[in-house]
Amino acid sequence: FVTIKVFSVLGKEINTLVSEDKLPGNYEVEFNASQLPSGVYFYHLEVTDLESNSISTFSETKKMMLMK
Repeated sequence: FVTIKVFSVLGKEINTLVSEDKLPGNYEVEFNASQLPSGVYFYHLEVTDLESNSISTFSETKKMMLMK
């Protein structure tokens, strides 16, 4: 199960880009930021493998800069 969320610098959730089961592979996600001001945002990726014998989770947060 894959979740990708975008947050403001204050920690407010701006958008959920992905929240669904995905097969292993490479994917692209389009993020429409036309209504957001320029600035620093964060995106959080979380992948949970529910099919293995033990539930495993990968989680990572990265900074992104929006410039218009």
